[in-house]
Formats: sequence, C-alpha cells, structure tokens
Amino acid sequence: MEKTERLLELLDKAENVAAFTGAGVSTLCGIPDFRGPQGLYKQPDAERIFDIDWFDEDPSIYYKGCAELVYGLKNYQPGPVHFALAKLEREGKLKGIATQNIDMLHQKAGSSVVYEVHGSPILHHCRRCGDEKSFAEICAMLEKEPVAHCACGGVYKPDITFFGESLPEEAFEGAIKLASEADLILVLGSSLTVQPAGSIPLYTLRRGGKMVIVNAQSTPLDGSAALLMPDLKEFAETILDRR
Repeated sequence: MEKTERLLELLDKAENVAAFTGAGVSTLCGIPDFRGPQGLYKQPDAERIFDIDWFDEDPSIYYKGCAELVYGLKNYQPGPVHFALAKLEREGKLKGIATQNIDMLHQKAGSSVVYEVHGSPILHHCRRCGDEKSFAEICAMLEKEPVAHCACGGVYKPDITFFGESLPEEAFEGAIKLASEADLILVLGSSLTVQPAGSIPLYTLRRGGKMVIVNAQSTPLDGSAALLMPDLKEFAETILDRR
C-alpha cells in the first residue's frame, strides 16, 4: 500500500484527530528555521535574543534580532500544510492543533483551535504595567521607534516564551488534553527533540492512539509511528485532494 493510501485509511478510520506542528511547516512558506543554517541561533548574541533576563536588561537586543524574524512575519502567507489542516478542521475530522511555531499562520489559514505551546507574538504586554497591544499595533510602533515602549515607560514583550520563562500553562495543558483525547495524531515538520513540547504526541500513544510522522529527518518516535512520510508537500496535497 502506498504511503498516501495508508494516510487516507488512517484518517478515515479515526474519529478524533490532533495535529502537532513544527518548523518544517513554516519553512515551506519561506520562513527561516530558527535552528537552521541561516536561522536566528546562528546570529551573534543569539543566546541573548530570547533570554528574559537580557530582555529586561536591554530589550534592543531582542527587537534588533527579531526585526525580520518576528515582525517580518506579517509578510508571509500560509502554506499547503496550514490549508490542509484547516480543511480537516472544517470537515470535523481535526479537533485542534498544537504548534511549536510562533508565526500565527495556522490562524491565518483558518484554523480556530490552535495551542501555541511556545507562546505567540499575537499579543504583547508591557513588562511594567501589563498594558496589552496586538501584533499589528506593535508593528506600527516599530515603524517609528526601534523598541516598542509603553506610555508608562516600560517595554512591550511578546507573549513568546523566552528562556528563563515557563511555557504558557493554558496552551500547554490544552495541547496535552487535545493529544490525550485523540485516536490519531499527525506530527508534521517537527524533529520532536525540543522538550517538553516534543513529548506531546506520547499522550496519544499512551491512550492507544496511532501516530503519523511527516518529517524529512528522523525523530525519536519514528519506531512508534503507524506511518512515516518524508514529504510535507505530498502530505498536504493528499489532504487537499481528498474528497
């Protein structure tokens, strides 16, 4: 049986599908992988960019380092995997997405149940008074100044999880509940090496569910997968062509 036929068979038999997405889904859209050869973590002072102590000490390190990698995200559009998952949700098959990505493209593609386990720049909050601004509002502010300052004199920080911070509790618990209730989880574009997020698919396996892994490189959970596929585009086309 071809891999695409096996994928469709697993989807047809499943009643409660979850998705777990990583950087590979974003790179299909042209977004650099933070850990790739040209990614953020190859930049000078990279370890400081998403460090909460450094942010409080000198927020310009973050805002300079992420001028394109975060605030340039407004220029990107969803890719085939985003649209494939949105289609599965509209059909009532997919119950939700847990994502390691911070690019907001699942929402832009039309997915409504998205747990961003590493946080998101959709909202920013002032570190001093807690005032809230949207991503669009911060982008507008950054056209006039290099660092987004609040009227109180504090600095706006994105709701992305920085090193030194805990993962967003509500999103992480939602992702665990999603995976725990699924009888099939689609692991898409993730190496499953960044913890604790990479452990989320295990909750599906522990309740007796099945797992499909679509990733160009191997993962620590390949041996537990019902299906392995290397090509995200092929996965997406299979879903989008499915009647």
